[in-house]
Amino acid sequence: MCYNYFMNQNNILDILADKKVLYAEDEEGIRRNVSDILELFFDQVTTVENGEDALQELELSIYDVLIFDICMPHIDGLDAINNIRKKDKKVPIIILSAHTEKEYLWRAVELKITKYLTKPYDKDGLIKALETSALEIVDNNVNIKLRNGCIYDPRLKMACLDNVNTKLSKSESRLFEYFIKRSNEVISFDEIYDYMWEFNTPSKEAIKSLIKELRKKMGKKSIQNIYGIGYMLEI
Repeated sequence: MCYNYFMNQNNILDILADKKVLYAEDEEGIRRNVSDILELFFDQVTTVENGEDALQELELSIYDVLIFDICMPHIDGLDAINNIRKKDKKVPIIILSAHTEKEYLWRAVELKITKYLTKPYDKDGLIKALETSALEIVDNNVNIKLRNGCIYDPRLKMACLDNVNTKLSKSESRLFEYFIKRSNEVISFDEIYDYMWEFNTPSKEAIKSLIKELRKKMGKKSIQNIYGIGYMLEI
């Protein structure tokens, strides 16, 4: 029998278990304290000291959540975010800053910030911001139903097909939730490479093998093959 998929606030953060976060903060003490918290929830935490380094890091790797200070050397947080939003309208972004002036708040609103937190930061406030970010990743849906009737819970990384529950591996859940984020879009092999493997470039067979395993757990028709291009998930 399928797991009960009703929302449970206590495990929303489990959505982040296979995700990557980039944190930009120039004050070492704050950066260390916040990154210690982030490591409790994310699979990978990368920290940088300024907006310029953050933009360079984003040229090399794809992150699921971004956390930025505003006042940093070289490029401030809002200018860096403005550059990011030109390419990515959806990635959840949290601002953690001492600035409370209306000018900064309005600029943040225009940049579609997930949460604006002020320093000194409150741990509970940060965790709530992370919960909001987690839900944004899965379009505020923790009960995702595919066309073939399969139900996926991103908190448990669990698929339920024909009343059988199956746990997804970290690689499987990370890829499948990328498909969810870009549901009803054709995703190329190159885009999958960039998201899943960064600097390593495995053969196309590695992607096909991962898709094959997902289809075993979620149904043969769960992910469509777009010949010569890549794949698509319809929700």
